[in-house]
Amino acid sequence: MASLFTKIIQGEIPCYKIYEDEKTFAFLDIAPEAEGHTLVIPKLEVDKVYDLPDEDYQAVMFTVKKLAKHMEDVLGKRMQVKIVGIDVPHAHVHILPVNENWAGERELKPTEEEFRAMQEKLKLD
Repeated sequence: MASLFTKIIQGEIPCYKIYEDEKTFAFLDIAPEAEGHTLVIPKLEVDKVYDLPDEDYQAVMFTVKKLAKHMEDVLGKRMQVKIVGIDVPHAHVHILPVNENWAGERELKPTEEEFRAMQEKLKLD
């Protein structure tokens, strides 16, 4: 059975996509810990980041680097990168702008308009 993230990649579940290439996909987290909280996932469905084939692992980390730098430029805040790997059985990396709580200590509840505005602000082609 496909993971939640695979269903997002396939368009079965809507998301606020920020970036996509041949091997990776990035979108806003729907339960953000900071404004702009983004998830980067491999298109290959693998449970743990360290179980990815080297080429896919490198593609994910390249996308994380590219997006973190882009997000820092756009949002004017330092980015925090986290690999947690326990909430969804599909490898993923979190990119969060550092806030007054060092991110991760609060859950925001953005409106649809706020999600769309952030998506437009962060979108990278």
